[in-house]
Amino acid sequence: MLDLIIHNATLPDGRQHMDVGVSAGKITTIEAALAAPAHATVDAAGQLLSPPFVDPHFHMDSTLSYGLPRVNQSGTLLEGIALWGELKPQLTQDTIVQRALAYCDWAVAKGLLAIRSHVDICDPRLLATEALLHVKQLVRPYLDLQLVAFPQDGILRSPGAVDNLKRALAMGVDVVGGIPHFERTMADGAASVKLLCELAAVQGKLVDMHCDESDDPHSRHIETLAYETQRLGLHGRVTGSHCTSMHSMDNYYVSKLLALIKEAEVSIIANPLINITLQGRHDSYPKRRGMTRVPELMEKNINVAFGHDCVMDPWYSLGSGDMLEVAHMGLHVAQMTSQAGMRQCFEAVTTNAAKLMHLPNYGLAPGCDASFVLLQARDPVEAIRLRANRLMVWKNGRLLAQSPAATATLHLPGRPTSTSFMQG
Repeated sequence: MLDLIIHNATLPDGRQHMDVGVSAGKITTIEAALAAPAHATVDAAGQLLSPPFVDPHFHMDSTLSYGLPRVNQSGTLLEGIALWGELKPQLTQDTIVQRALAYCDWAVAKGLLAIRSHVDICDPRLLATEALLHVKQLVRPYLDLQLVAFPQDGILRSPGAVDNLKRALAMGVDVVGGIPHFERTMADGAASVKLLCELAAVQGKLVDMHCDESDDPHSRHIETLAYETQRLGLHGRVTGSHCTSMHSMDNYYVSKLLALIKEAEVSIIANPLINITLQGRHDSYPKRRGMTRVPELMEKNINVAFGHDCVMDPWYSLGSGDMLEVAHMGLHVAQMTSQAGMRQCFEAVTTNAAKLMHLPNYGLAPGCDASFVLLQARDPVEAIRLRANRLMVWKNGRLLAQSPAATATLHLPGRPTSTSFMQG
């Protein structure tokens, strides 16, 4: 007796009329016309059943703080960092926890069940670290929260940051972070990459660094990150986030850089909503797009994921936790409008993101966790186009969220009243 069967689902790989059997929180079988008794059944009616959305780059300690203590008037990255510095002394553990839990509720409703969040460790109180470690435990039954020890003010630039980061790791933070382009000099930036990668190697941690979040084509810390990954044997365990300077680099240099990233098996995270908002602020016209070279990276079989980065905080005034909105912006900015390109953008917020986070048992295959989202769409491209409604969301076979189908009742002159499902 199975716990659950989802009948007549379309899968992201194009298979149609598939039945998914679930037992003890795991997918036991995927086949057409599954004939087996089950405690519960769901008719997917041909809609898209996807593994859950994954956000590999977020800042949960600052989320939902928009307007505190003021609004970022210039819209720049640097004013956002300065504004966050003004807010930090006013933070309390309780307010961080409450905002984070509210955002996690938004995420679950959107089918977003795994988030990697950077947490600022430059405050010696480590208030945000303690708060998000508590949130991680609270949401564990329904959302995987992975934390990155992030020295927002620079690991070498901020007094005591090295010790703070080590303390955060000892408290249970999962990943070593960094921000080399915010150190005082290029040399300090490179030194910070070396220091942090060596620390991760000793402790057996993953690495995820904010790398070259700049319009400056001479900000090339991703090269150093790839080198240190290669030197220390960290292949497959390292991620470079943002890498926006690559959009301004010389093409010949990038041709060398892509090969180094590929050889070191470094993953790259683009954050389309935030990159397109923060970058190019000092340009007149033409304005640079401000996102890294996603199609070129993917063409080299480098693992590329999309992150949300910010929602209603000092850097970004919008956002809702919808990874389909992220994919939608990503395909526009990267001009990935072919069928294959749009499907790659869907993978950037699902399987690619799960891979760099090293999520166990993720996917739609027997033996994987029975965690998935039923979308009101017929395929991944339509899901992105419509930012499809999440009809049902499951975690380990347990229903977490449910939304009615999006419909419109039409009262058109000269035509009978009709109901239209929002399929385009």
